[in-house]
Amino acid sequence: PDVIIEAQFDGNDAEHGQDHLQDTLTDDIKKLSLDTGEKGETKQDDGPKVNDPRLLPDKFLQRTAKVVYILEKKHSRAATGFIKLLADKNSELFKRCAMFSPVDHRVPRAYVSLADCPPDFVTRPEDYSNMLFICRIVDWKEDSNFATGQLAKSLGQAGEIEPETEGILTEYGVDFSDFSPEALECLPQSLPWVISPGELAKRRDLR
Repeated sequence: PDVIIEAQFDGNDAEHGQDHLQDTLTDDIKKLSLDTGEKGETKQDDGPKVNDPRLLPDKFLQRTAKVVYILEKKHSRAATGFIKLLADKNSELFKRCAMFSPVDHRVPRAYVSLADCPPDFVTRPEDYSNMLFICRIVDWKEDSNFATGQLAKSLGQAGEIEPETEGILTEYGVDFSDFSPEALECLPQSLPWVISPGELAKRRDLR
């Protein structure tokens, strides 16, 4: 009863059922617990000491790790969201920063400079309560609950198709800029263009 064991089991254990798992844990606990003699005397078991995790079987150990270096930043660090004033109006941070709340809750909230916000945001913040913005996270200090971001642009009203689409494409790093003249020159220049009968005969029509 004095031994707490964190156990892990794989699919093989699951196939044998819960009873098999219970029997296995019971046998292992007996090996690690104190052995009581016939006369009520207790003696230390010859098995491994439970206070030294290095002597426990691997299946009782939870492997842990620590991130030591970011090799490549896969995320674009850009997010779509809303800006609002800070709650504490008496703080020095209120005079310098606003709060950016991303739509995607997997992205942290961030402080953004008031200089990046619209000029009348401080006096009329309610006008921007439903306005979508693109913010790019530039830093996140270890001693801060919020990241530091920089507003990139205003997208427009939330709920409209074009701002929402542009926000999604920007977040995932999709290049949606216009094609270059060199790329457009590869297309047929004589319009309207139609598929020739010979080419159409070789294709399967999925229209």
